[in-house]
Amino acid sequence: MRLTAALLSSLCASPALVSQGLEYVKANYTKYEYEIAVRDGKKLFTSVYVPKDAARQYPIMFLRTPYSVGPYGEDSDRTNLGPSEIFAKDGFIFAYQDVRGRWMSEGEFLNVRPHKDRKTGPADIDESTDTWDSIDWLVKHIPNNNGRVGMWGISYPGFYAAAGMIDAHPALKAVSPQAPVSDWFIGDDFHHNGALYLPHMFRFFYSFGRPRPEPVPEAPPLPAATHNPDGYDYFLRMGPLSNIDEKVFKGDIAFWREIVAHPNYDEFWQARNILPHFKNIQPAVMTVGGWFDAEDLFGALKTYQAVQSQSRTHNILVMGPWYHGGWTGDGDHLGNVRFGAKTGEFFREHIEFPFFHYYLKEQQDFDLPGAYMFETGSNQWRRYDAWPPKEATTRSLFFHAGGKLSFDAPASEDAPDEYVSDPAKPVPYISETSINMTREHMVEDQRFAAARPDVLVYETEPLTADVTLAGPLEPRLFVSTTGTDSDFVVKLVDVYPDTFPDPDPNPTGLKMGGCQQLVRGELMRGRYRRSYEKPEPFTPGKMDKVDYSMPDVNHTFRRGHRIMIQVQSSWFPLVDRNPQKFVDIYNAKSSDFQKATERVYHSHSAASSVVVTVLP
Repeated sequence: MRLTAALLSSLCASPALVSQGLEYVKANYTKYEYEIAVRDGKKLFTSVYVPKDAARQYPIMFLRTPYSVGPYGEDSDRTNLGPSEIFAKDGFIFAYQDVRGRWMSEGEFLNVRPHKDRKTGPADIDESTDTWDSIDWLVKHIPNNNGRVGMWGISYPGFYAAAGMIDAHPALKAVSPQAPVSDWFIGDDFHHNGALYLPHMFRFFYSFGRPRPEPVPEAPPLPAATHNPDGYDYFLRMGPLSNIDEKVFKGDIAFWREIVAHPNYDEFWQARNILPHFKNIQPAVMTVGGWFDAEDLFGALKTYQAVQSQSRTHNILVMGPWYHGGWTGDGDHLGNVRFGAKTGEFFREHIEFPFFHYYLKEQQDFDLPGAYMFETGSNQWRRYDAWPPKEATTRSLFFHAGGKLSFDAPASEDAPDEYVSDPAKPVPYISETSINMTREHMVEDQRFAAARPDVLVYETEPLTADVTLAGPLEPRLFVSTTGTDSDFVVKLVDVYPDTFPDPDPNPTGLKMGGCQQLVRGELMRGRYRRSYEKPEPFTPGKMDKVDYSMPDVNHTFRRGHRIMIQVQSSWFPLVDRNPQKFVDIYNAKSSDFQKATERVYHSHSAASSVVVTVLP
C-alpha cells in the first residue's frame, strides 16, 4: 500500500523525534478544520495549519490526498508539516484536504478520476475543478496568506498535485508532482505494458479498494490479511487470476471488477491517462522521481516529458537513487547498493525547498537546472538543461551467439537461442521470500536468475573505460514462440568485477565480487506488441518483432565492470503469469496454462538488441 510523505517520515522517525515534531507544531501553529464547498455543492474536508506569528504574510502549501488528513479534531495535530521540516521552520500555511469521496469529504470517489477538457456547468467536476475551487476559498478566507499557493504530493497525492496544475487557479504558482500516478495501464503501479503487477495490486486494493458508505474518520475494519510470507508460493497456489475475487476479495473490491472488465487499453483506461491534458500549464513544475521506484518511475518521467512537450512553463525534472518516496529519508542506500551520500537530505535542502521558496516567497536567487539527475554507478549529481541530455547519442547493444553482447551488429546468420518457459515454474523476481512487492528488487543481485535454464544471458567483455547510459532503453527483439502469447522481460544488469570489495564491516558475509546488480527491468506482454487497444496472438513458430520502451536510466558502468542483458518470459509473482495461450488472462482456466519454447534471434538479418542512449 502507498504511504503519504508524512506517514513515511513518521514511520522512519524515532518516538523522540515524533514527539519533538508534535511539540514544534503545537507551539508554532494553530490548526483549523473546514468543509470547503466546491461548485457542485459537495463539501471537502480540509485541515489548515496557520503560523501563530501573525506579523507577516505566508504562502500556502496545499496537499490533496486519498489517504486521510488525520488526525481529526482541532486539538489533534500532525507531527510534521509540509514536504519537510524546513518549510515549517521557515513559515508557511499548510492545508491538507481529503479528496472527494474519501474519509471525511463528501461525494463519490473515483480512482484516478478522468479529466474533463470541456465543462458546461457546475455538475462537470474533476480533480482540477475541486483544486481550483479549494484554492479560491483558501486565499479568500485564510488570514495572513500572501496570495501564493504551492502544491506537492507523493504517489497518489502526486496525481492530485498534477491534476491541480491543469487549468490552474491564478494563485497556484508552483507544483511538485512526486512519483505521480499518470497511466495505470501502460506503466504505473498495477500494469506495465499491459501486464498486471500482481502483489502490488493485491495488497493495495485489498485495503484501499473497500467501500466507504459515508464520511468516516477511521478506516473500516478489514479481514485478516494473508500470513503466508512467501508470495511465490502463495500466488502460485492461488492459481488463475479469476480465483482472487472468489477466494480473497469476495466481491467487495469494485475496482478489481473494473480491472477484470477492461483487460485491454480501452476507453476506460485511456480516460484515466492524465498525460495528454498537461497543455498550457501556467505554474512552475518540478517533477520528482526515483530511479529505483518500483511503483511510479514511469509516472515521473512521463509527467515531465508531457509538460515539456505541451507547455512553456518552467519545467524541472529531479531523479535520485530512490525507492518510492525515498527522498523523504536518507537516500544513502537501497538493499546492498550504496550511493555515497544522504541524497534525500541534499534534495530537501538544496532542490525542493529552494524551488518553492523562490516561487512562493521570491526571497532568494534561483539556480536549479532543467534536469537535476543523480547518476548511479558513479554516485554523483548531474545538472542538464533538459532530459535526456542533448549531448547523448543513440546506440544499440546487440545480442550475439555464445552469450556475447556488444555495440557491433551481428555479421553472420547464427542460430537463435531458445528456452522453455513453464507457467508452472515461473522465474522468480527475487531470491528471498516476500508476500509484497519489495523495494530492493529494483537493485537485486541477478545471479540467482542467470543460473536458470529459462533465462538468456548476454554480456560484454570487461569495459576498458566508463560507459554512461543516460536516457531511455528500447528493446528490439526478434522472437518466436510455440504458444500464441508470451511475455518478454528484458533486464539491464551491471556486473561487478570479481575483485569488487565487500562491505566493511560485513556482518552478513555479503559477497559483492561478481554481483549482477539490476539497473532496469521491464517486460512487454507480447499480445500488445502492436497495439494496447487490439491485442494479437502470435503465430506458433513464426518469427515476430517485439519492440517496446523501458523507463530511462542514468547509470555509469565503471571500467572493469560488464554490461549484461538478461531475457526471460516470466517474473513471478511481481508480474502475473501469462498462460502462453491467447485467452482473456483475467478469466483464464488452469488448463489454459501451457509450456512454450521461446526463441530469441541474433543474426545479421534478425539482430535482437537494446537501443540505449550513451553520453560521450
